[in-house]
Amino acid sequence: MPHVIVKHFPAPLDDERRARLAARISEALQEAFGVDDGAVSIVLQPVEPEVWDTEVYQPEIADRRDQLLKVPSY
Repeated sequence: MPHVIVKHFPAPLDDERRARLAARISEALQEAFGVDDGAVSIVLQPVEPEVWDTEVYQPEIADRRDQLLKVPSY
């Protein structure tokens, strides 16, 4: 705990960018939840733009607006 899934449009992320992203997300979670780095897990899950609305937006954003920590502007 905590476990984070980042869903995104497919994007080329080299190892350095992936490592920087993981470090920044992990640091924020460590600070917020008071846990060690070893307690954090992170998944990057690419989602094709054609299915974003049905697989991500509707079920996880529109239908759960009351749970969103940050609401998108679209």
